[in-house]
Amino acid sequence: MRPPPTPTQNSLTSPSSSLFLLFSFLCDCEFQQSRSPTLPIIFEFRRTRSEVLEKGGKNDRSSFSPSLISELSLKDLKAATNGFSTYNIVSEHGDRAPNLVYKGRLDGSNDRQIAVKRFHKTAWPDSRQFIEEARSVGNLRSERLANLIGYCCEGDERLLVAEFMPNGTLAKHLFHWDTKPIKWAMRLRVALYLAQALEYCRSKGRAMYHDLNAYRVLFDKDGNPRLSCFGLMKNSRNGKSYSTNLAFTPPEYLRTGRVTAESVVYSFGTLLLDLLSGKHIPPSHVPFDSLKKFPALDLIRIKNFWTLMDSSLEGHFSKDDAMELVRLASRCLQNEARERPNAKSLVTVLMHLQKETEVPSYVLMSIRDGTQSTKPPLPLTPMGEACFRMDLTSIHEILEKIGYKDDEGIASELSFQMWTNQMQETMNFKQKGDSAFRAKDFATAVDCYTQFIDGGTIVYPSVFARRCLSYLMNDMPQEALADAMKAQMVFPEWPTASYLQAAALFSLGMDSDAQECLNDGTNLEANRNKT
Repeated sequence: MRPPPTPTQNSLTSPSSSLFLLFSFLCDCEFQQSRSPTLPIIFEFRRTRSEVLEKGGKNDRSSFSPSLISELSLKDLKAATNGFSTYNIVSEHGDRAPNLVYKGRLDGSNDRQIAVKRFHKTAWPDSRQFIEEARSVGNLRSERLANLIGYCCEGDERLLVAEFMPNGTLAKHLFHWDTKPIKWAMRLRVALYLAQALEYCRSKGRAMYHDLNAYRVLFDKDGNPRLSCFGLMKNSRNGKSYSTNLAFTPPEYLRTGRVTAESVVYSFGTLLLDLLSGKHIPPSHVPFDSLKKFPALDLIRIKNFWTLMDSSLEGHFSKDDAMELVRLASRCLQNEARERPNAKSLVTVLMHLQKETEVPSYVLMSIRDGTQSTKPPLPLTPMGEACFRMDLTSIHEILEKIGYKDDEGIASELSFQMWTNQMQETMNFKQKGDSAFRAKDFATAVDCYTQFIDGGTIVYPSVFARRCLSYLMNDMPQEALADAMKAQMVFPEWPTASYLQAAALFSLGMDSDAQECLNDGTNLEANRNKT
């Protein structure tokens, strides 16, 4: 940074000179920051605790800073998503949706998990408009958002890249739960955090949110709900804003086809109904069969709203709080847009309803804590450490490095059987699998290794290990665990089989079992080194 002009006695007493010095200094800061994205932030606005709570989060910043919003290449995103493999699709709407969302890992960025939204070919024909929109959304930074971290605009391709939220959508936990429904305190927290996200976006000039629904609310590694940033951009060039059933869309959108800030509040009201009922209930327009053919608003008007309440919550919620939430939903769902509350008033009401505020979200959600991890009880080898950290890229590198060295003596029949045509054909599948594994095409690797294993002539524990990792890369931990166990059956003294079992168990949330497998692997490694 070049030094500012040396102040003279006159400059210290001249307001215009002082302003010039301050302006010059700030320009220098801005110039240097544009050259170096790691320049520390010099100025920070102080806010009161109430302002922080209303704006959403501790400091309205996630782990990414705005300077890290960047244009990514299509090549990098293909590599991150295994060539946009169907195994990597995480969009709740499946492969029929016009704009798919993929899970991936971005190389060269600490193996960071990302979510990649790939727009339909006809979307965003104006590349300049797409880039401007992406950069505008990328300037938002809040702990209440799944923040945008990059974009890609090459040829006809339009892609957005956001922080990956590993614990699924509100729709999954609310409508399709397996063991436990979402607790009442957590439902109130979801409502508040979502309102805070909308208020933060409004304060930054981005009040429009397209197709707000339970699939747009995601849970991060700590179990905290966040609003997907993807809904802050239009879905397509024709401005279509709602892809869900029209029974859930605001009345004014049905009339004009346009979304407003008040339309977003209406959609928020439908989400409150979801949280109250545990079902996706149309607020009006069409009847809901299981509720005696009354739409939700009619039930509220005739004061029969207890019929709305999720039966799984019986005895576990405050009736006064439920009535307050019903009233708030009713206000949001007013037919006239001007009669609906704004996002700031939503935050005010919901803050007073919060329960169990000291309990972390991951406890309320009964999921693994993403911020804390127990120290491994024994010193780990690089392979054990990689499995403990779930660093799949490092596991891949280690397996590639050791190759089939650990299989020596396990498949002693190979040299004789290689002379048969049948064996040669089987070995071709293994070679193709190895090539795909090396190229990180893990879906193809699974297919080829499966054909090799199904041949049944020779059993390689390392092939099971490679297919195990390929399954993990495709988010198939149950299949991965089975392969790691098969590898151990073939080669009981092999530490890698125990380590990979640990990685699969960590993916399944079975942490105590995973720790035991890490211990087993470490002990096997120690015994091997002694001999």
